[in-house]
Amino acid sequence: MNSLIDALQLYMEEEREVVLLTIYGRTGSAPRGAGAHMVVGEEGRIFGTIGGGAIEYEAEQQAIKLLKERHSCCAHYYLTENEVQDLGMVCGGEVDVAFIYLNPQEHLMKESISFCKMLGDQEETAWLILDITKGSGGFAFYGRKHGTMGMAVPEAVIDNMMSAFGMVEVDGHMYYYERLIQQGRVYIFGGGHVAQALVPALAAIDFSCIILEDREAFCKPELFPQAERVLKINMQRIADFVQITEEDYVCVMTRGHKNDTIVQEQVLKTPARYIGVIGSRKKKAAVFQILKQLGMTDADLGRITTPIGLEIQAETPAEIAVSIAAQMIQVRAGGK
Repeated sequence: MNSLIDALQLYMEEEREVVLLTIYGRTGSAPRGAGAHMVVGEEGRIFGTIGGGAIEYEAEQQAIKLLKERHSCCAHYYLTENEVQDLGMVCGGEVDVAFIYLNPQEHLMKESISFCKMLGDQEETAWLILDITKGSGGFAFYGRKHGTMGMAVPEAVIDNMMSAFGMVEVDGHMYYYERLIQQGRVYIFGGGHVAQALVPALAAIDFSCIILEDREAFCKPELFPQAERVLKINMQRIADFVQITEEDYVCVMTRGHKNDTIVQEQVLKTPARYIGVIGSRKKKAAVFQILKQLGMTDADLGRITTPIGLEIQAETPAEIAVSIAAQMIQVRAGGK
């Protein structure tokens, strides 16, 4: 979501007043859900979309009105029966939209957007927090290391930000939160055919990948043009080459069971958010037995997802890559 922050920062630098629209609630079959964003200037929509059609048109007109009034608010929209049929939907949908008026002349607004950009540049996960109580229009950006910039945010809100987006009620105020910039790299152990298909699939959905290999033939940057880095390492000493954090993902797909086991033993000692291992259920049982002999507990082994990926009957490297990418979207969104 860096593109949204880049766009907002550009508008602030150009001294352009804009309205940021954010969907924070949806029921039924509305085209877009929570986390959809659109920016409206005096000429109309200039960035993003909240789903098109009648809802977007009405919201765009409302944003232009608010821009003239220099005002923020929240609004509720629903699809009429005719609109539902036009979209080919079975049932109607409703969305809740927050409209945040952004004025570059207000120093705190400009500073807040620059603050969010800084969080992304410093590889820190960035959150958007909105006070949606009666459309108050209060907003802030938050990073766990750098705190908040913008409105005052109760600690109870931050303590309850458990997923990619959600709502928290504190002291009679309702807050919407959303992870705008997700940091965390994907460490892919093994540079074979599945890894070569996986990197472009993950790059297309904004995951940054690092390939780790101990074979020269599979450790060539030209095999992974979309990877952040390609490293030749000693699989016995992973920590000498990379430091895996709680925001990072691990995909294990080396050339064999032995190396996979060596990698799993080490990455289980890290706080990695996700550990996925390629292979069959039969292989899983054999490797888990070895890991238990090495001192791993059932809780440790419960952190491993194997076979890796969603169960979609994937067979080819490209299909397996799709299944892994889909599962990682699910994890990133807080669904696993």
